[in-house]
Amino acid sequence: MNGRLCALTFALLASTAFAADLTPTGHWSGNTSGAAMTPPMGWSSWNTFATNISEERVLGVAAALKSTGLAAKGYRYVNMDDGWWAKRRMPDGRMQIRADQFPSAAIGGAEGTSFKPFTDKIHAMGLKAGIYSDLGRNSCSQAYPSPDGFLPKGTVEEREIGLYGHIRQDITTYMHDWGFDYIKIDGCGLRDYGPNNPRVTSGNFRALDPLIYGWNINAANVAGVSGLYSEVGEALKTAKPNGDFLFSICVWGAADVRSWAKDVGNISRTSDDLGPIWARMLHNFDSASRRAFYAHPGSWNDPDMLYVGYGEFDENHITEAQSHFALWAITNAPLILGNDVSKMPKPLLDIVSNQDIIAINQDKEGNQAVLAYDADNVQIFVKTLAGGKKAVAIFNRGVAPAEVDLTAQQMKLAEDGDITLTNLWTKQQTKIKKETKFQVAPRQTLIFTAEGAHQLKNGTYLSEMPGRVNPAVDGITTRQADPYIFRFQTWGSTRGNGAHPQYAGWGGAQADYTPFGQTMAVGGKFYETGVGVLANSRLEVRNNGATTFSADVGVDDSTLDTSRPVTFAVYGDGKLLAKSAPKAYGEKAEPLTAAVKGVKIIELVASNAGAANVQPTVVTWGNAALTK
Repeated sequence: MNGRLCALTFALLASTAFAADLTPTGHWSGNTSGAAMTPPMGWSSWNTFATNISEERVLGVAAALKSTGLAAKGYRYVNMDDGWWAKRRMPDGRMQIRADQFPSAAIGGAEGTSFKPFTDKIHAMGLKAGIYSDLGRNSCSQAYPSPDGFLPKGTVEEREIGLYGHIRQDITTYMHDWGFDYIKIDGCGLRDYGPNNPRVTSGNFRALDPLIYGWNINAANVAGVSGLYSEVGEALKTAKPNGDFLFSICVWGAADVRSWAKDVGNISRTSDDLGPIWARMLHNFDSASRRAFYAHPGSWNDPDMLYVGYGEFDENHITEAQSHFALWAITNAPLILGNDVSKMPKPLLDIVSNQDIIAINQDKEGNQAVLAYDADNVQIFVKTLAGGKKAVAIFNRGVAPAEVDLTAQQMKLAEDGDITLTNLWTKQQTKIKKETKFQVAPRQTLIFTAEGAHQLKNGTYLSEMPGRVNPAVDGITTRQADPYIFRFQTWGSTRGNGAHPQYAGWGGAQADYTPFGQTMAVGGKFYETGVGVLANSRLEVRNNGATTFSADVGVDDSTLDTSRPVTFAVYGDGKLLAKSAPKAYGEKAEPLTAAVKGVKIIELVASNAGAANVQPTVVTWGNAALTK
């Protein structure tokens, strides 16, 4: 990418961020359209069949979901990925299906082909059907053909099977006429067909000026990409007015998708593709695990489909397979299997069938687990469940056994009360007080439910309920170094000089940490719980019946911008309830309290005067809580 394009790209990103409005609306702006009040569960064809999919193969897996009992456990979506299309018929633009692989699609007549007979078969089994497309003119498999070579045939125009220029037509066909319930929409067509690309200069494809610029996660026309995905979202609401659809956004964490996909789609990829490799699983998991505030009922972080059954997660790697599944479950990732379920060994089937762990993922409160302890070798994640229980995962990332202390403080449970831990792998129960020790094997994840009195006796800390918090505006205006380092996949080759780190999170809102992963502190006082965010931010909070909001507010001691005071305000259903004095760097935190009885949407606004500068101001809502 040339320097002029880089400058244009980052100007586009900056202008998008500066346009954010801190004016309270009294409304929840996070997406609730579609059928994703809990993370979707099911199966996708890509990991097993790539583009070599067929009616027989897909229906065979659907039957296996039923016969293995997985469907009864919640695995209900049967999703076809890339490779189903024959061509776009001209001149009417109607999509045609590979009838040689999907014989029931050959209905003839004006339609030519239709997937309706196929989706009827899926629905008759009590399951849901999913389809795949791309937001550009062409797809990922056309940009990176798989060895089997099942690609669209015909003229240049007939091989343009992506949504670009056909969004309303295709979404109506797929979701209304053909009866699909789930659609995954990739972004290769917005990246890989620029005018200088060899695919285009060869005459095999028509140029489409990129909206995502190469393999740079930060280089994109954010408004252009988000606008097209938003157009798809509106088309889905028209095609499926009953709301029975699921919209999967796949731009691999690029185009600032963190900030807008939660308001547009039902799941959003946070990274490049997963592979059946331990190191890659860690990378993809990390891309989602620090985004607790960017997921809620209706929209979830997606670190890609599960690879249980292959590579380092097969039946010879049960510990790794258990960790992979448990980590996806506790972070509310979609539980989409990618293996051939009809050939699944029982030890692996037992892992993905674990009803107690599935229940953690499907908990109706929709709180993604929050990072309670973080080190190179060990992490502890804690999730608040409906009814007040906690789910806890202790994850040994390393290659040596680890002795791990689990404390009531980490779980935000009372230190002076009994705590009952239930191991969800063994079902063994243990009663503890204050803390306990575990021996955790290399690559092992212990996962528990924890029941006991809460640390905050008459309420809930905001960091315990991230599913009720939406960073409508998170204050990000410029790229910053952050704790998560993004790397694109190397795709099995070590040519070149490597997949170098890219800063991907840009300092988004964090639970119990600053936006850049540091301990929260204001005026020398440390806070173990709260919300860390940047100034010029607005957080929406769905009230849980509380009567009082409270927090200690101030400029965080870690900020690099120490020059400008920040004012904190609390709004209820759009009306100002409380406001701080301007707080300068180094000042002690100011207690801020607001009566919120009867309020539906609470909004927390932190603002400072003047234009945004290169170093954003880090602020802390220390001990932020809702109480009754």
